[in-house]
Amino acid sequence: MSLLEKLDAAASARIAQLPSGLGAFGIPIEEIYSPTEARIGTKRILLLGTNNYLGLSFSPECRKAAHEAIDQEGTGTTGSRMANGNYSGHRALEMEFADFYQCRSCIVFTTGYQANLGTISGLIGPGDVALIDGDSHASIYDGCVLSGADIIRFRHNDVIDLEKRLRRLGERSKNTLIIVEGIYSMLGDQAPLADIVRLKKAYNSTLLLDEAHSLGVLGETGRGLAEKYGLIGEVDFITGTFSKSLCGIGGYCVSNHPQLDQLRYVSHPYIFTASPSPATIAATRAALKLLKNGRELRERLWENARQLYSHLQALGYQVSPEPGPIVATILDSPQQALALWKGLLENGIYVNLILPPAAPEGKSLVRCSVNAAHTTKQIEYVCEVFSRLYSSIIQ
Repeated sequence: MSLLEKLDAAASARIAQLPSGLGAFGIPIEEIYSPTEARIGTKRILLLGTNNYLGLSFSPECRKAAHEAIDQEGTGTTGSRMANGNYSGHRALEMEFADFYQCRSCIVFTTGYQANLGTISGLIGPGDVALIDGDSHASIYDGCVLSGADIIRFRHNDVIDLEKRLRRLGERSKNTLIIVEGIYSMLGDQAPLADIVRLKKAYNSTLLLDEAHSLGVLGETGRGLAEKYGLIGEVDFITGTFSKSLCGIGGYCVSNHPQLDQLRYVSHPYIFTASPSPATIAATRAALKLLKNGRELRERLWENARQLYSHLQALGYQVSPEPGPIVATILDSPQQALALWKGLLENGIYVNLILPPAAPEGKSLVRCSVNAAHTTKQIEYVCEVFSRLYSSIIQ
């Protein structure tokens, strides 16, 4: 099979899952009105499929900061951090993130994907081991592949399986990077971090925690799962993204290890990529300030999340293992998931459709993401539509 024929085969598999003309993936959003409303085609819709957890995408502070940065520094840096793209704003944001986490240092990357790609491939290499949760994000898998290290998967959130694999590694556990996530993006469940930290200490391994979906969501000040458990000082490296609670584009890694700064000289995804635009950096700095003081936003987010989760559970839907900003409805077949997704969209509700192999264990998901800007009335409407669709799709 030629290179292009392989792509044709992938397209055929996708078409087989989707009815003709149903553009479930990459559906264009024509206009954005607010963190919770937009227009698709001619229909005004409720946004319930974004990662805008704190609802900051239209905050006056972030918009003002971005506008001022464009006026003062232009639209882009046109170079990498190692060349001409190292502006004072980049360094300021790194210092602010390090201070936020009370860590020694921080590196800012151009995307959240590159934060994992660059950190992982810089930390480990051939002869080392990447011991990763089986439900890890693609950026984690790709970072491990780029590193050339041996990749071992343990069963999702299974600390017994994790310890078994650490034990089998013997002396190699000292050259092992354990990688887990704060909140997993498909089902919205959280890593058993306290047990994982205990194991990494017992086997003298190194731990990287990806807080992409938990930054701003968990912890007293929004620092994520590590803060929730009081374990920030016990996690060796924390990565995350600006594209969710901070409503921008970019990523970061923080650590108390002085070796983090050496990644600037060995990490190709950092060295050979243009740095984030001035507007992105300025908006992210403004959003970080709002996140730090965002207790009320987090409380509102969790009120919405628990309301939706408990209602779907009471209706009889199979939902995520625990409540959180990601509320996934788990369906047995792509056909059921498509019908539910389409029914929601026809009623003016935009959610995410996740089909195999992206969904865990061969299931299909309709994935909702609530945020702090959703009103009680909006959440009630979503619950009402799910209720109406249940009998026709699930039963």
